[in-house]
Order: sequence, then structure tokens, then C-alpha cells
Amino acid sequence: QVQVVESGGGLVQAGGSLRLSCAASGRTFVTYAMGWFRQAPGKEREFVAAISGSGGSTNYADSVKGRFTISRDNAQNTVHLQMNSLNAEDTAVYYCAARRGYTYTYSSVGYDYWGQGTQVTVSS
Repeated sequence: QVQVVESGGGLVQAGGSLRLSCAASGRTFVTYAMGWFRQAPGKEREFVAAISGSGGSTNYADSVKGRFTISRDNAQNTVHLQMNSLNAEDTAVYYCAARRGYTYTYSSVGYDYWGQGTQVTVSS
């Protein structure tokens, strides 16, 4: 069992930045690919970014490419999502998820453990 806890959400003005963090329990963190998803009110949960277990491979949704950066520190069992140039469309609850296996997927059903989410609100 892996527990995943997000932090770092909040209110930010358009054009600003936030850094989300995700802490995971367990001694085999490197064997989990990690993903960030988000869900805005009235919308389905959508893929944001993912990173492989080693951290050597990443991928992003087109809507955040060039603005968001996902990274991980396997020594600290943490994953980060650096979000720059935020706009109102980025407002959502952001979820961190862990997937058994070293490779990621874009589909939320491929992830085994989820955090409770952290709210990001971008004011225009």
C-alpha cells in the first residue's frame, strides 16, 4: 500500500507560478511511475504530466507543455509539479497518483494510488 499526499496548492494571479509537491510512502518509490491529473468543476479528470520511475522520461498534456515541469526526488520519495504562466483555465483540483511499474500512462485508470487533491485557483 502506498499513501500519496499532495501539497502546495493555493490562490495565484494569472501569470504567476505555483509548485505542487507530492509525498509518497513506501521503500520502493523508484518502482512507481507518478502522474499529475486535474479536475475542474463540471469537467472530467484530465492528464497533466507524468514521470517514469527513474525520472528519465516525462510527458505533458499539450495544454501545459512548456509551462509545467514534473520532477521527482527518489531519495525523498517526492514528486513536484512546477507550474508557470498560470491562467484561469488551470484552475482545478490537482491530484497526484502512483502507478506500479516504472512506466507511466496517460489514463487515470492506470494508476493504483491517489492523493486527496490540492486546490489551485488562478484569478484573472
